[in-house]
Order: sequence, then structure tokens, then C-alpha cells
Amino acid sequence: MEKLNHATNSFYRFKPMNKKNRQIKAGIFLMAFSGVFFGLMLLVPFLELATKQKVFWSSASFIAMEVCFWAGGLLVGKELFTKYKAQLNPARWFKKKSSSND
Repeated sequence: MEKLNHATNSFYRFKPMNKKNRQIKAGIFLMAFSGVFFGLMLLVPFLELATKQKVFWSSASFIAMEVCFWAGGLLVGKELFTKYKAQLNPARWFKKKSSSND
């Protein structure tokens, strides 16, 4: 019987995702998915609903958006969360990056 070499066998080339990696991916997904609720919140006022229903669905969408975003932030950890949150700051979108060679 021939011994299988793990380096050449394609089944063993990919490492299974560990628990921490899955946690980070789930957190990033939740943070990105919060954008769906943000879009829904902006869409609700244009729907033909009663005013009370518009207020309810907008508020519910806002709360769901915040819960998803902060739950994702807890899953990814402090370092990734602050990095991602800094990229979402509109005040920094158009600033020129300073070069470190000065």
C-alpha cells in the first residue's frame, strides 16, 4: 500500500478554518449586513404606509442596524473594529494621505 504524501494530496492543502477565523468572518458579515438595514431605513419613508407604520419600521430598521454593527464589532475584536469604523468616517474619505518619506 502506497503512503499518501500530505503535501501533494489536494485534500490536505487547505487548512480548516479555526474558531477565531470563523468568528472574525461572522463579525465582518454582520458589520456589512448592517448596511442592508441602513438602506431599508432610507427606503421606508417612500413606501405607501401609514405614518405610524413608517415610524415603526424606520425605528426598527435603525435598531437592527445598530445591533448588527455592534455585534459584529464584538466578534471581530477591538483592533479590526476600530480600523473598519475609521474607514466608515466620511470626514476621512477625501483627505490626502501623508507620505512617511518626508
